[in-house]
Order: sequence, then structure tokens, then C-alpha cells
Amino acid sequence: MAHIQSTAPGPLRLPPATSATSRPKVILGVLSLAGFMANLDVFIVNVAFDKIAESFHGASTSDVSWVLNAYAIIFAALLIPLGRLADKIGRKKMFQAGMGVFTLASVLCAIAPGLWWLVVFRAVQAAGAAALTPTSLGLLLAAVPGERRLHYVRIWSAVAAIAAAAGPVLGGLLVTADWRWIFVLNVPIGIFAALAAQRAVPDSRDTKVTKLPDMIGAGLLTFGVGALALAIVKGGGWGWASGSTIAGFVAAAVLLAGFVWRAEHHPVPVVDPHLYRVRSFASANLAMIAFGLGMSAYLLVIVLWMQNVWQWSVIATGFAVAPAPAMVPIVTILAQRLAKRIPGGLLSAIGCAVFAAGTILLLTSIGPRGADYAIAVLPGHLLVGVGIGLALPTILSSATHNLPPERASTGSAVINMTRQLGFVLGVSIIVATLGNPASYHAAHTVFAHAWWTIAAVELAAALGCLGMLDRRGTAQ
Repeated sequence: MAHIQSTAPGPLRLPPATSATSRPKVILGVLSLAGFMANLDVFIVNVAFDKIAESFHGASTSDVSWVLNAYAIIFAALLIPLGRLADKIGRKKMFQAGMGVFTLASVLCAIAPGLWWLVVFRAVQAAGAAALTPTSLGLLLAAVPGERRLHYVRIWSAVAAIAAAAGPVLGGLLVTADWRWIFVLNVPIGIFAALAAQRAVPDSRDTKVTKLPDMIGAGLLTFGVGALALAIVKGGGWGWASGSTIAGFVAAAVLLAGFVWRAEHHPVPVVDPHLYRVRSFASANLAMIAFGLGMSAYLLVIVLWMQNVWQWSVIATGFAVAPAPAMVPIVTILAQRLAKRIPGGLLSAIGCAVFAAGTILLLTSIGPRGADYAIAVLPGHLLVGVGIGLALPTILSSATHNLPPERASTGSAVINMTRQLGFVLGVSIIVATLGNPASYHAAHTVFAHAWWTIAAVELAAALGCLGMLDRRGTAQ
């Protein structure tokens, strides 16, 4: 935009326990660090939008959005196939391979000579992240005592939530030097995590997994979501009734319908359709795609408002975004305690409703002057952080609570895939909505439409969360 003036895994094969591998908290720390890094890169690019565009000869916001979307689409499509492959060949081996690919791709992103090279390298980076995420959770579940698994999964999920919320903050600090540093950051973390995992984390695998998942189905999902994102992002420029836009939507419909058909008929589908017969799981996925859409859209909109309307620097934007991420770990700890007395579906619904309330408070008070930040933005922004802390870890941990043990790992991968699909839709819709307003009045109008949309989507997510409750109002 132009400047404006899960529970138990399958059977395990573990190495002999050592003093390191017998400490679940050490394992939790190492694997949460890997999950943090993979999730951080979904959002850390947000504050670098303008700098990336300037670096690559004024690339448009819609073009730069593919730096986000390519990552999220590949991440979503490969989570389950790579998770299943890890169950077959060994989770630790896949974890180490994913960490290596992710770290190397981060180096390539940092030296990318052009925007579309950066998009390609981000896709490779996402493939590494897709190997890291399910294997880190699977290794964790296999290594901790059964009675502590749900607690540890909530902590692992909370770290993912912190990463998602903290990305713009770290990005703002690093982009002050150069946007390429947001990728250099991954290199020492990746090397440390790989070495620590080799030493501290025991291997595991599911001996019942003998066949690979449907890779054709994974390809249909990838290209289907990509076609949908392309049609949404480019529809405004092409014209919503143009042949190109219509072709994009038709291609998306056909590809995604093919994905669903493959899931129903393939012996090892990417997504087992039987999972959605568990009401709490189906409701959690509906809630997650809406929540993810609103969350990714909100974080992008607040950054673009501060940089393009208020003309703030990236470091000022990063610190201005910081209060909401700061609320997430605090609220997550509170949510851990509340979860013992309040059903997860109700707790996450409250979080989504608080998110919506914060967005409405912000959009009704924000004005043209950045000096009004403390009064006009901060109260609503803090409420959004509270909502994220209540909702995201709770939805992630509750999704697999009622699944059979042999489907818990797959269920965890599916809910994370759904989250990424929500992120793609959120970024795509916001890029299409904002356009290039030429005045403050025009900017306020389109941004207000975006914030109202986010609030409505979060309220829809709250209804989805309530679907995780049975008729007696308890977690299903």
C-alpha cells in the first residue's frame, strides 16, 4: 500500500534414557524453542512490508503479501504428510532434517536477490517448518509422563501463541538495521536447537504407520489454497468480474473439491474425514480457521496503519505493537488455571469475544495523530492481546482432547493446518480490502471496514468454540 500523505502417540521405540533425556522440562524447552522459531516466521515479516517493497524496486503490497502467503500455504499443506512420514521413519530424524532445511532456507532468504526469489526461499523455509512442528509435538508427547501430557501441550501451544504475537515486535527491532536480519536471526537459534535436540530428546516413531499419506491430495490442497489466495489478492486489480479472477476462484473450487474427494477415497488421506465426526474436533477447526483469519488480519492491519497512515518507523511500530504480545504469556498462565474450572470451549469463546471487543474499541477511537496512541489504540490493543492469550492455546490444546489416542498426532497436525489456512485467508482478504487509499479519510474508511470484518470474524470464531461444548455446557 502506498504511503499516505494432542494426547498419546503410537507405539514408541526409544533409546536408553540418559540424565538429559529423563528430564521432561529440558525436552519441553528444546522442542518449544523449535516450535517458537517455526511459528515466529509466519508473522515476523509483517513490519518489514514497506522495507522489502523499497528494497525490490517498489514492489506492491499485493506482491509482498506472497512472502507471507507462500510460507503459510506450504506450511499448511505439508504439516500432515511430513508428520506421517516422521511417524514412519523416526520423528527425531525428521525433526533434524526439518531444522536443517529451515536454517539453510533462512540463509537463502537473507541473501535473496529479488522478491520472487525471496518467495521461493520462503516456501522452502515453510517446508522445513512443516517438518519441525508435528515432530516437535510428537517427540514431546512421547517423552513426557502420560498424566502431564495435556499440561505440556498447553505450554507448547502457548509458546506458539507468543511467537505469533511477538513476531512484529522482533521484526521491528531487526528491520531497523536491515529487513534481512529477520531471517539471519533463525540461524543461531536453529543450530542451537538442532544440537540440543540431538543431545536431550529421545527418538520415537509409530510402528503402525506403514504407508505414506496421499501426496496428490497434499498437492491439490496446496494449489487450491494458492489459487484462492491469488484470486482474493488480485481480484481488486483484475476486476472481480474479470475472467482471471473468476478462473482463479473456479480453479480453487475444483482443486479443493478434488482434495475432499481424495480424502474420502484414498486409503491414507491427508486429512482423515472420520476426525470431523468428533463434534468437538470439527467445531475447533471451524473456530480456528476464523480465529486465525482474524488474528493474521489484525496484526497486519495495525502494522500498516502505523507505518502508512501515521508514518511511524519500523522500530516505533514494533514497540507500539509490543503491549499485546506482552499480555499473551501472562494471560496464558491465567488460562491454564481457569481451564481446570472452565470448559475449554467456553474459555476460548470468551477469548474470541474479548478479541472482537478490543478491535471494536480500537476502531471507534483511533484517529489521524500517532500522539493519541495511548488513549486511542492501547486499550483496545491490550484487549486483543488478552483475547489471543485466552483463545489460541485453548483451541489448540482442546481440539484433540476427545480424539482416540491413535489419532491424536494427526488431529494436532490438522488443527495447525487449519490455523495456517486461516492466516492465508486473513492476509489475502486484508490486502484486497485496503487497496491504495490516497487520503486520510479514504484510509480511515477502508481500515474501519477491515477492523469491523475482523471483529465479526472473531465473533463467528466464538460461536465455533461454543460448539466444543456438549448440551450440558461442558467440554465434549
